[in-house]
Amino acid sequence: MLSLPRYLLFLAVALATPALADPVEDFYRGRQIRIYIRAAPGGNYDVYSRVLGRHMSRHIPGNPTIVPVNMPGGGGLVALNYVANAAPRDGTVLSMITQSFPMDQALGLDQNLKVDMRTLNFIGNMSNTNEFLYTAKSSPTRTLADARARETVIAATGIGSIVTQLSAVYNNVLGTRFKVIYGYPSGPEMTLALERGEVEGRSTSNPQVLAPTKAEILAKYNFIIQAGERRLPLFEEVPLLRELARSADEQSVFDFVSSAVVIARPIVTNAGVPVERVAALRHAFDLTLADPVFLEDAARQSLEIGAKSGEELQRIVAALIETPPAVLERVRRAIQIKDAEPVKGATSRGE
Repeated sequence: MLSLPRYLLFLAVALATPALADPVEDFYRGRQIRIYIRAAPGGNYDVYSRVLGRHMSRHIPGNPTIVPVNMPGGGGLVALNYVANAAPRDGTVLSMITQSFPMDQALGLDQNLKVDMRTLNFIGNMSNTNEFLYTAKSSPTRTLADARARETVIAATGIGSIVTQLSAVYNNVLGTRFKVIYGYPSGPEMTLALERGEVEGRSTSNPQVLAPTKAEILAKYNFIIQAGERRLPLFEEVPLLRELARSADEQSVFDFVSSAVVIARPIVTNAGVPVERVAALRHAFDLTLADPVFLEDAARQSLEIGAKSGEELQRIVAALIETPPAVLERVRRAIQIKDAEPVKGATSRGE
């Protein structure tokens, strides 16, 4: 029989033990997290999602296995609808949603987009970069002035992509003459089209992958304009859309689309996930994007990494969707696409 002091000690330990348990760690231990990728293998959505999945596990309590699952279709709608409507709501699902979805919802651009972006739990943004429009060195279009003076054919994934919408803004507000050929499945296909001379230019949010050094990049390409919140380091000489406004109305349009651009690589989980698991996933994401091993892996693939927290991303998305109606109407007019056609055999939205 235990003596009274030993019994009291045993009781104190027994009572303290539940308080020391971590319910998040207990939940994730031995489980799988599936990261649903809205495109086929090989493009930016796929590469970024997989590099995140390789490293995020060790920062989540319980170290669950993260399994990538490609689910292409509908410009990202197939993956979004599954994650939002059919997947478990327990913190075992992640996805990188299509960049343009919050803007699409705010403007009512896609009648097939039924998910309210504000209901998703944003975990973080993997890239804090700009969208650059560039042409091949052989193109006569080397500056914005050139783009105003002549028609320049550029490649895009889908008619509803942020790239196509930006091109419309450039044409309708800045007076450029970009003609968009849309329907290329991914970045590599657009690059091939550029190299074959099918198009003169394209857009990218990751200019670092174009060549090993800036000097080599500029020897091969002309950078026409960048869209984002600020000029990207190493490319400060490229005109920034937000700085080209000539009126308050133009500024409101440029600020709106620039905020949409910074939602570059958004990672989400679905609604209904317990708050403590959302917090754990957000913390794990932040730790991953600061992890030297992760950053080394990303650098080997020339990926631009710039973290934005899930909380900040949630605020940006809500602000976009709740933009005043008068501003939204100006944006709708600015993004009206007047000069675009599909590449042969393409659907209305690329992957």
